[in-house]
This record gives sequence, structure tokens and C-alpha cells, in this order.
Amino acid sequence: MNRKERMEYKDYYQILGVSKDVSKEELKKAYRKMARKYHPDVSKEANAEEKFKEVAEAYEALKDPEKRAQYDQFGSNYKNGQSFNPPPGWGGQGGGMGGQGNFSNFFENMFGGGGMGGGQDNFYAKGEDVSTKITISLEDAFAGAKKTIRRPAGSEQTGTLNVKVPAGITAGKKIRLSGQGKAGMGGNNPGDLYLEISIAPHAHYRLENKDVYLDLPIAPWEAALGAKVTVPTLAGKINLKIPANAKSGQKMRLKGRGLPSKEAGDQFVVLQIMTPPADTDKATQLYQQMAEELNFNPREALENTL
Repeated sequence: MNRKERMEYKDYYQILGVSKDVSKEELKKAYRKMARKYHPDVSKEANAEEKFKEVAEAYEALKDPEKRAQYDQFGSNYKNGQSFNPPPGWGGQGGGMGGQGNFSNFFENMFGGGGMGGGQDNFYAKGEDVSTKITISLEDAFAGAKKTIRRPAGSEQTGTLNVKVPAGITAGKKIRLSGQGKAGMGGNNPGDLYLEISIAPHAHYRLENKDVYLDLPIAPWEAALGAKVTVPTLAGKINLKIPANAKSGQKMRLKGRGLPSKEAGDQFVVLQIMTPPADTDKATQLYQQMAEELNFNPREALENTL
């Protein structure tokens, strides 16, 4: 096309539905909204493909400050679709879109072609990644599980997903589901979906990184005399030997009984001495007898420092 030939002016601001003083961020939001609306793979709008290319062309012209300034300089007196006669020397050099034919003659004559631009703003680029959080039980974190989840808002896909949760996963880790993010522009690959793991509080256990903690109630005589008790772990019950003269708050380590991994975590059993209530005459007499015969002062060390 001869650069002096008349053509139709394109109002890129009107095409994107923005004002001429639109900010860079608002411009990008408007472009993404319009691109989703007219994407040929999902849009039911009439002439969706033509509209989609028009939106991409408008964004390509306005996202670059130099192109936008050049466009504003020559376009202030024209309306969309109005016959436009380029002034002498107007436009860049070059032969269009390198054979792609994605932009109009108006764009090519104004900017000299030069392609679709690059990076994530390219409307033929891979779709955006989407992130969301899922909460699992401690048992699922320990043993692994298969979960069915709803696709999160923003993925531009509906329905459910089957997710494999690996054994030993810890809070904050992410599971990547390839191709389950936003749809790719122009038929390109979709983005990925990232599921950030959160582990729900447990009624009995608490988790610190890969280590599992369990408060174990024991009777005073079990602490004093020692005992064998049954202790729950995430892998099943075990027998634990409590040493004589055990103290409340004392930790007993069960090696490798925490979350599994190349270096598995441990389970720590924290002893908690529970005092029986003196709610019967017999119980009261036993406590009185202990007070008289044991000669025990639990505050002796503290009193000696005062």
C-alpha cells in the first residue's frame, strides 16, 4: 500500500474502552478483559476473531510510550473509522508484519510493522499461571492422598480436578498442575495451576516442619515408677516405655515417626503428668497420707534462691 493512500483511522482508546489519560496498569487490565471477551476459542461474540485482533493491535500501539506518543500526535483530530490521510513522512520504516499479517494497514503505516511485540503482553503468548490454596489433613500429608478439587476462579476452565498429594508434603509447598491455568492467547498453551498446601490443625498432634508433637497424659505413679503405655503415631500405635522418675514436659523422641522424606521427621512425645482429683474420701485420705510420708517440697529449689 502506498503510504500516501487514504485509509480508515483507528481509535485505539475507543477499541479498548479507555480514556486517553489511562494509566499503564489500567490499560493492561482493559486489554486483558477485552482479550478474554473476544478470544476465538471461547467467545460467542460475532466476529470474535476480528475483534480479538483489533484489541491486540490497539494494545500493541498504546502499551509502548513512544508508539503511544506518536499515535496521539497525529490522531487527536480523527474519529474511529474516519478516512485518514497520512501526512508526509508519517510512519516508520519496514514492510509490515514479517508475513504474519496480524495488524492492519493503519498500524503498519503508522509504526512500520515490526511484529507483535514480545514477552507476556504478546497475545499469542502462553496463558497466565493461576495460584490457589488447598487445605489437607495431617494424615493426608503423612500418607499422601488423591483429592478432587474445584477449579479456582480465574483458571477460565470449569469442573473439577483430580490431584495427587505426595506423602510427606509440608505446609507452604506447591503442587504444579501443568496446563490447568488460564487459556493461552491465540491458541497457545495454557498456563499452569499452582496449589499451595495448608495443613489443618489436628485434635491431638501438632506439626513443626517435618516433626510431629504429641502431648501424652500420664498418671503420677506412671511417672514415678515408670510404665509401659500405648502411644498413637501417624503410622499406627506403638508401645512406649516411660522411665521411672519422669517429669512433666519431658520429651521422648520416636525417630523417623514424623513426616516421611529422604530424611524423615521425628515424633516427640511430651509427657504431661495428670493429677487425679481428690473427689472422694478415699482419694483425700491418700493425698493426706502422701503429704505426711513423702516429705516432698516441689518449690525447694525456688525457695533457696529467694
